[in-house]
Amino acid sequence: MSEDFFQGYKGQSLELLKKYNVRVWGQAEINTTRGEFKGTVLPRSENDDDQHIVVKIITGYNIGIDVTTITGMKETGYKKANYKIPEKEFPTTPGLPKVKLLGTGGTIASRLDYRTGAVIPAFTPGELYGAVPELADICNLTTDKLFAVFSENMGPEQYKKLAIAIGKEIENGIDGIIIGHGTDTLHYTAAALTFMVQNSPVPIILVGSQRSSDRPSSDAALNLMHAATAAGHGDIAEVMVCMFGPTSDEYGFLHKGTRVRKMHSSYRSTFRTIGDIPVATVTRKGVVPQKLDYKPRRKDRNVTIMPYFEEKVGMLYYYTNMQPDMIDSMVDNGYKGIIMIGTGLGHVNKPIYPAIERAVQKGVVIYMTVQTLWGYVHMFVYDTGRDLMAKGIVPAENMLPETAYIKLGWALGQTSDTEKVKEIMLTPINDEITPREPYNGYLIYQGGVKEVEDFIRKYHK
Repeated sequence: MSEDFFQGYKGQSLELLKKYNVRVWGQAEINTTRGEFKGTVLPRSENDDDQHIVVKIITGYNIGIDVTTITGMKETGYKKANYKIPEKEFPTTPGLPKVKLLGTGGTIASRLDYRTGAVIPAFTPGELYGAVPELADICNLTTDKLFAVFSENMGPEQYKKLAIAIGKEIENGIDGIIIGHGTDTLHYTAAALTFMVQNSPVPIILVGSQRSSDRPSSDAALNLMHAATAAGHGDIAEVMVCMFGPTSDEYGFLHKGTRVRKMHSSYRSTFRTIGDIPVATVTRKGVVPQKLDYKPRRKDRNVTIMPYFEEKVGMLYYYTNMQPDMIDSMVDNGYKGIIMIGTGLGHVNKPIYPAIERAVQKGVVIYMTVQTLWGYVHMFVYDTGRDLMAKGIVPAENMLPETAYIKLGWALGQTSDTEKVKEIMLTPINDEITPREPYNGYLIYQGGVKEVEDFIRKYHK
């Protein structure tokens, strides 16, 4: 058989496929020392090893079978996959809200090219309608692909362009905005847009997916439907993150852009509001506010766009035995602001005190946040905190470290006057600093404890 039938396979795995006349995209029965497997043989990425044959089984999941365990193979059928995203014209329905989807490169609706490992995004209205036809019942959708970057490559350049693009869409009369975004840095962008786009009359919803659309457990389509509902029909005109609420697909959460954080590497319910409760829940039926003090949708087109950011700002996560050169190197490289992520109530070790003093004397502004995430910086409780404040470190109240980093970059993008920076940093824009944490803003329970297990069994069978 032609090499075209063995895309990406090499070495031992290639020889095994040739021996049993099994092709890529062939439906195969594979006997192994661990049992029998049935499924479709998938291509391998050119950079993968030669020790496994990858099969998509009937459940939709992919498994890798070690070639040393295979005792026999038989091809029972063949159908080559077509990776073209189905495209249908997105219908326009009178009376439905106009929603704009701004793309940054996140794969909210996509297919995976197994040969190269590349993700093929669905992004045009027609592609999205082909992938998620339910969108047409929710809104009249248009799209604009601003960037094509992985979320780890999002930064100040993209934040500013997004803010400006959002301002133009609002001016042109859009009813709501969705931003498709990779999940890894979604909370950074949400914070940046909260500061850069103020007093919006319409909802601005950031949305992503934890699992790609080719997986049976994908959250992509439902997240997108929830985001479209919140953007087009919701009354909360703020920058929010829309992702799964529970691990099941009962409802989504709308999280305030300054108080949200990704808390698990793979769970679909990874995003959580820290130190507060979510702004709302959302289903395809609508948005149900959980907080009453939100900013409501308005009919005017007024919005304040403030696309500022100083890139020479960084974060230092304090660890035991941190050395002064960590701070000195940042100062020597021209950094203008540092967010310290300290232990407990906001503490670091004494050996770095001289470096802190040198940094402050050179005009570097340093703000303290806490590694605990929940809770406030309280630097007046112990001598350590008092000493650090005396050396120029400013407590950042209960700002999340990532939010504080974004806000400091935004503040320094407007002024280098340390007192004005302090005024900006400590004046809340949208609950990045709150007067107190509600009693239910910190709920972390341990599994294995009887009362917790009883609760789980009662509400989630």
